[in-house]
Amino acid sequence: MSRTSGRKTRIIAASVALLALAGGALAGCSGADGRETVRFAFAKPEAIPYMRDLVAKYNASQDKVTVVLDTSGIDAVSAGFVRGDPPDIALNNYNQETARFIQRCAMSDLSDTAAAKSVREDLKPFMDQFGVCPGRTSAIPYSIMGAAVIYNKQIFEENGLEVPTTWDELIQVCDALKAAGVTPFYGTFADSWTIGQGWYDYTVGGTLDTVAFFDDLAKEGTNVGPNSPVSFQKDQAEPVDKMLELSKYVNQDAPSRGYGDGNTAMAKGEAAMYMQGPWAFGEIAKAAPDLQLGMFPLPVTDDPKDLKARINMDLAAWIPEASKHQEAAREFLEYLYQPDVIAAYNKSQLGFLPTKDAPEVSDARIAGLQKYIDAGEMYQGSTQLVPRAIPIMNYVQAIMLGSDPQRILSNIDADYARLAYRQQ
Repeated sequence: MSRTSGRKTRIIAASVALLALAGGALAGCSGADGRETVRFAFAKPEAIPYMRDLVAKYNASQDKVTVVLDTSGIDAVSAGFVRGDPPDIALNNYNQETARFIQRCAMSDLSDTAAAKSVREDLKPFMDQFGVCPGRTSAIPYSIMGAAVIYNKQIFEENGLEVPTTWDELIQVCDALKAAGVTPFYGTFADSWTIGQGWYDYTVGGTLDTVAFFDDLAKEGTNVGPNSPVSFQKDQAEPVDKMLELSKYVNQDAPSRGYGDGNTAMAKGEAAMYMQGPWAFGEIAKAAPDLQLGMFPLPVTDDPKDLKARINMDLAAWIPEASKHQEAAREFLEYLYQPDVIAAYNKSQLGFLPTKDAPEVSDARIAGLQKYIDAGEMYQGSTQLVPRAIPIMNYVQAIMLGSDPQRILSNIDADYARLAYRQQ
């Protein structure tokens, strides 16, 4: 880059920063038309156009409040908390980054809202896994994303295969596909996150009670290691071994293939199965809109009763204590949770509703997970629950690419113990 172009870049960056600050200041007051301004943080990139339209509909539906959509992302939201100027309301991915502020009781109590009362009680343990403020309902789920094995229905039908419900059946399906010259699973091991959220999360979650595992892990604190009652190297050794066993049924070039390659390959029918979430459907459909795909939970044991769907609270709603527009934010919250509004959003994003008596999903691609989510047979992925300071995605990629599993799992235990020590 030339010196002149570098100077221009710095000038533009400074201007953008000033505009952002000005926008933040304006968001804290009333607009020129006298309406109260509410800043709404939303950072799910693929859903921003949808949410922009929804906000416009809400603004047009009443004359008291103007909701301003803020898509600057979680880092900007975190900076807002530090400055004492967080957004007035948010719908963001629910993870440990968000939970930091919940643990510090920086979110207002939503327990008295109709929105909170509409949510299934059995989802509370999944929310609480990331931390709580005692006595408060600090955040409520808005969208549940279910991930599992994506499979090509036509390939299964052509080979006379049924969806497997046990580990032995899964291996039989893989062997039958391989014998027929069909790649059973398409692997994208060049991208660590595809191993983590899929191969690793599915085998661990299908074997262990992840809620209990991570609760017990937290209690051990600095004692986590080879002699502790719970540890990665003891409790996750078996599922990781099964992950590696399944990896024998992938495309030969899996170590050099990434997420985009996987979507393209599935669209071309180059493999029968793919460990991904519903976000892949849209990408696959760009090349093969009529391809018949479905989903099923990865069976990791020989008991069909152990089948569970891998989920994440894709979006959760919260209102900070520091918001100066509490009442207006709550009114918008209630609008977001109106049955037709929340249902339409989740339908558009292939999500499952977190509300009581929710209707079944209409998209056949994710319908295979419905009964598991309805029955509460689900788990959050281990990768979501490991603190960000521990590079879990890199660790599981190393295992998949040939590193000794026990050595890597013991490293994770050591990282946990060190992190617990620093947090004392």
